[in-house]
Amino acid sequence: MALSLREERKGGPVDQFLALLQDRLPLWLRILHNLTPGRGRVTDNLIFVARAGIDHYVEVQSAALPAFTEPSVTVRFRKAVRDSGLGPMAEILPLAAYLEAEQRLGRIVASADPQATARLLLAGCFQHAYYEMFVGADAGPTRENAAVEIVRELRLEPGAGEGEQGAERGGPAS
Repeated sequence: MALSLREERKGGPVDQFLALLQDRLPLWLRILHNLTPGRGRVTDNLIFVARAGIDHYVEVQSAALPAFTEPSVTVRFRKAVRDSGLGPMAEILPLAAYLEAEQRLGRIVASADPQATARLLLAGCFQHAYYEMFVGADAGPTRENAAVEIVRELRLEPGAGEGEQGAERGGPAS
């Protein structure tokens, strides 16, 4: 991965952010690409992904904030991301492919939209990381509990009837 937004000042916030991104993004993408359909419980696999996603986003967002204080830097970053193909789809597509494969195996509900589900899972991770960064880790669930909640609320497991799900949430059973 090579994104070039170098500022004239070496070691500035953009350089620091890019160095972190170039170090961490391959590890994060490897987690997503290494998901193996049919292995382990889908829920456990997705909780692992959600927990790793929260960790990734906390780390990356904290470095991104000081880097994007000027609109020109943001514009250059957007162009570099587009040119490198490392935009959001680099995360969404491998996760969606895993979900689609699990769906074909009957391990997640047939009604799930794999790409939308991937976006929702990643958005939940990003949102938790964002709140943790701004209001503190003690203002919400732990990262582990947040990962479990994000995955649970996707409601991907087949066979759980609506009545059972409602009863688990404390709602009325049908």
